[in-house]
Amino acid sequence: MPIYNSVIDRTEAQALIPEDVATDIIGAVAYRSYVLQLARRLPDMPQRTRRLPIISVLPQAYFVNGDTGLKQTTEVDWTNKFLNAEEIAVIVPIPQAVIDDVSYDIWGEIRPLIETAFGKLIDQMLLYGGMVGYTKPSADWPDGIVKGATDASQSVSLATQLALTPAKDLYDSVLSEGGTFSLVEEDGFAVTGNVASLQMRARLRGSRDKNGNPIFNRNPGTPAVYDLDGTPLVFPENGSIDSSKSQLISGDFNQLVYAMRQDITYTISTDGVITDGAGAIVYNLFQQDMVAMRVVMRMAWQLPNPPTWLKSTYGDVTRYPFALLAP
Repeated sequence: MPIYNSVIDRTEAQALIPEDVATDIIGAVAYRSYVLQLARRLPDMPQRTRRLPIISVLPQAYFVNGDTGLKQTTEVDWTNKFLNAEEIAVIVPIPQAVIDDVSYDIWGEIRPLIETAFGKLIDQMLLYGGMVGYTKPSADWPDGIVKGATDASQSVSLATQLALTPAKDLYDSVLSEGGTFSLVEEDGFAVTGNVASLQMRARLRGSRDKNGNPIFNRNPGTPAVYDLDGTPLVFPENGSIDSSKSQLISGDFNQLVYAMRQDITYTISTDGVITDGAGAIVYNLFQQDMVAMRVVMRMAWQLPNPPTWLKSTYGDVTRYPFALLAP
């Protein structure tokens, strides 16, 4: 009797994609995401939602008046932020004839491309809140860093700086008083990393401080790594940067936290259908003799923006751990 609904499920696919590969690809995705390289990873999430307590009221200390003076009390409060894991997924359809004819490891060819695609989407999400037409999956899902910095007036316009009389150069826009670094520091955070567009590389190479020394250097210990005023600087090559919105993003990346739900899954199917947004069938795997691999991962991120000793009021809309150099 013919069988029309056979599917290579997760159990059968283990020989092709064993568990250690699934674990390894999570690390690879984080590596191919330029922003996650700078952010702080939390332990993997055993459930979809994790509560993240953050300080909302900082303690206050007092002097004691004399030998028998009374010691005062202080309040310390916490509030909750939540990490909600959401899905990132892609389907890779391949004609069976291609699989039969190739003489190389097709999974080995596909895997780095999937990792890069996931890394690009993650960077777009963290920096800009998603892609064109993207809707936040939940109210607890954070907005992107660029929107947060803009809303907090943590933005410097490069065009405005260059149009001033006398014109301020890139050094002033980034490292001098009123530059992106100082906006972060004035809020009580320290800049630990930077993400720049590829177009900024040439601009930074030509920038000098007041003594004529370059402000942009390769790290002498690791020549492939760049630094800006001693902090790491990355130039995403995965197409995630929108240079019309940001040229340089600097901030305290320790405040940007993420966690993996740790359920990278692979499903290989030969008899499903792939439809477009309107429900029209694009591929009929069985009829067209194709194989499709579906890759799904779940992750969560949060940017708590806690009170600092310089701006200690919880909910202060002018405090933000990142600043933006806009075009």
